[in-house]
Amino acid sequence: MRLCRFNDDCLGLILNEQVIDVSEALDALPPLRWPVPPGDALIANLAAVRRRVDAVKGMSFVQRHASVRLKSPVANPAKIIGAPANYTAHVDEARADAGIHHGGDIKTINEYGLFLKSSSSLVGPGEGVALRFPDRRNDHEVELALVIGRETDGIAEADALDVVAGYAIGLDITVRGAEDRSLRKSVDSYSVLGPWLVTADEIADPDNLDLCIAVNGETRQDSNTRHLIFSCRRLIAYASRFYRLYPGDIVMTGTPEGVGPLKPGDVMSCEIERIGRMEVAVRAA
Repeated sequence: MRLCRFNDDCLGLILNEQVIDVSEALDALPPLRWPVPPGDALIANLAAVRRRVDAVKGMSFVQRHASVRLKSPVANPAKIIGAPANYTAHVDEARADAGIHHGGDIKTINEYGLFLKSSSSLVGPGEGVALRFPDRRNDHEVELALVIGRETDGIAEADALDVVAGYAIGLDITVRGAEDRSLRKSVDSYSVLGPWLVTADEIADPDNLDLCIAVNGETRQDSNTRHLIFSCRRLIAYASRFYRLYPGDIVMTGTPEGVGPLKPGDVMSCEIERIGRMEVAVRAA
C-alpha cells in the first residue's frame, strides 16, 4: 500500500497516477491527551488505518497525484537518524573534494557511527527546499529512508526489518562547513521525505534498490543500495543499541557518490526503485 499526506493534511491512497482521498480512515486513530506519547500516531496505528482505508476507498474522491501538494508522509517523527559516509564511493569523493571535507579527515560510518537531524527540518516534496547561507555550498544527498513501525530497543540485526513500517525517498540536504554535521543538516526544509510511504510488505529487499537524482535534468547520483556499508538491517540494529526507536522514526540510510551543489531555481528529480519518483524545487530562504 502507498499512503501519502497531501494539501491540508489529507490522507491519500496512491493507485498508479491517482490519489484517493481516504482521510476518513483517520478516525481509526485513538484520541490523544497530553503528554502525547513519542512518535507518529498514524505510523503507530498503521494496521488499523490500513483496514479503514480498504473499507472507505471505494467511496472517496479521486484526483491525479500530480495535482496535489505532497507533504512528508510522516508528520511527527520523534527523531531523524542519519548514516554518514555509508557508501565507499561517496567516501572517496569526499576525501578528494575540499568543498566537502573542509580540511577534515573523512572516515566511514564504522568510525563515525550515526547522527541526528532535527525533526523541524522535515518537509515533503511539495514544500520544497529553502536554501540558507547562499554564500556557502549546499548539497543534495538522495537516500533510501526507512520508517520505523513500532517501539524498538536493542533489536537483533536478523530481525531488524520486522520493525519497518515502510520506505520512502529521502533527501539529506547539507550546508558544507566546519560545524558539526547535525547542525549543518538540520536547517529548516533540509530533510525531505516522500513522495509517499510504501508499506514494508511491498519491498522484499531494501538492500537491492536502484536510486538516482537529477538536477535540472542532469543525472548526478545513480547507484544501488546493495553498495551500502551498513545494510538496512545493520543500521536499525545499530541505532537501537544507542536509543529507543519509536513509530515514525526515520532512518536515512546514507547517500552514494555524485553529491553536488544546489542553487535557487533548481529542480531535483529523485527516484528509487519500487517506491516512485518525486520532484523537489529549490528556492531562496
